[in-house]
Amino acid sequence: MLVVIATLTVKSGKKAELFAFAQDLITATRAEQGCISYVLLDNPYDAGVCVFLEEWADKQALERHLTTSHIREWRQKSAELLTGKIDVKLYQGDETKL
Repeated sequence: MLVVIATLTVKSGKKAELFAFAQDLITATRAEQGCISYVLLDNPYDAGVCVFLEEWADKQALERHLTTSHIREWRQKSAELLTGKIDVKLYQGDETKL
């Protein structure tokens, strides 16, 4: 399993607009083959930050996701709502029983 944590810095007063705009992206992404989970989380301690938390079956599923039309549209339109680049971190994980 591949976990993605993508941290977004949102322009002042634009977070509600970003979350509303992200709903179509989230719905389309969750329907993709290999998507285990895909959520946009608000940071309650920093009004300008939110995080996409994603789980993918494997790297190939993530790579397919990055070529979809809904991701292209998201990148283009969300740029108006964000400051700077999105900070993306990838983690490889295996399910274990504790």
